[in-house]
Amino acid sequence: MTEDRVKELVSKLGELKAAVQQVIVGQDEVLDQMIVGLLASGHVLLEGVPGLAKTLMIKSLSQALDFSFKRIQFTPDLMPSDILGTEILQEDEKGSKYFKFAPGPVFANMLLADEINRTPPKTQSALLELMQEYSITYAGNRYELPKPFFLLATQNPIEQSGTFPLPEAQVDRFLLFVKVDYPTAQEERQILSLTTGSVKKEVPLVYTADEIIELQKLCREVHIDDSLIGKVSDLIRSTRPQGTSSQYVKDYLDWGAGPRAGQSLILAAKGHALLNQRYAVIPEDIEKMVMPTLRHRLIVNFKAMADKVTVIDVIKELLKSNKMS
Repeated sequence: MTEDRVKELVSKLGELKAAVQQVIVGQDEVLDQMIVGLLASGHVLLEGVPGLAKTLMIKSLSQALDFSFKRIQFTPDLMPSDILGTEILQEDEKGSKYFKFAPGPVFANMLLADEINRTPPKTQSALLELMQEYSITYAGNRYELPKPFFLLATQNPIEQSGTFPLPEAQVDRFLLFVKVDYPTAQEERQILSLTTGSVKKEVPLVYTADEIIELQKLCREVHIDDSLIGKVSDLIRSTRPQGTSSQYVKDYLDWGAGPRAGQSLILAAKGHALLNQRYAVIPEDIEKMVMPTLRHRLIVNFKAMADKVTVIDVIKELLKSNKMS
């Protein structure tokens, strides 16, 4: 890739964010983390109460990217074949019958798994292979997903009835866990003004699918110094109660992060650097990505719950003793 091509692709990342902000008010950090997930070829889990425009934000991003977009509304009666696809009996010109695979909604560039915790583990687990391998296996045959493939899932933190919490193995396959909070007072007034009138803004196209593939390759080439890789490794290892000297971690964590967490943190830091038009990772990139990378990978124990110590508190404490700069 030539230097001019690199500059051309990276310079439009600001346009991508501005395009989504044509219809989304605020949520700058959430949008940044979604774009980082896209650049790093990872998947993103968004959690927030209803009405915070999670679905609209994802759909708007897909429009700015010229992606094929599919949305699956997860429900308790959803079956794996409803999302992956199924084989249909066909008949050829000679009257011979055969089975033909009919692809499900997962065959899209961008997939929204809406309210993913509303479906039972049987259907949740159908996403495991495609999240890791970018393909599915059905009746012994392997089917590749379109490239690029980007999964974004949403869940509601306040509902308990009729929900099925995601298993730790599946949560770990999300590159980032993004918290979507309420807007500020000024943003909320702007939302009310813009969304209750007759004028609807369109999201302009910024990138093609092929250009995103180029950016994802470029993201992997962003430089990170060996000393920073060492600090990331030390941070991840310090989260494990079995091998750390931190009494705080031993007191409050049952399980720490695995090697995939370190890989995710480095890739997310590279994506954050690229989003800010830098071609080398700096400590700030890692620090910005620590929270969304680790908060779904650490499991607190009963003592932490009794002492009202959260995963966020543990991560903040770990950062004090594992400074990146």
